[in-house]
Amino acid sequence: MPKIIHYRNKCIGCSICFEMQPALWRMSKKDGKATLVQSISKKDVYQLVIREEDVEFSMEVAKACPVKIIRL
Repeated sequence: MPKIIHYRNKCIGCSICFEMQPALWRMSKKDGKATLVQSISKKDVYQLVIREEDVEFSMEVAKACPVKIIRL
């Protein structure tokens, strides 16, 4: 059961995650940070269970994050 883990409070709002994977990410109009769609928050850490076929590309998105706040 793979998960994307997003440390949103450290997001700088560069939008690379949204540009690469718009089905899973949105940019907040309120604070300009990325939001992991349909994720569950646990103490400002957002988690989303993803399908096995999405793991490889999600790893590429995580690697592209300049502040390394996306993990799988």
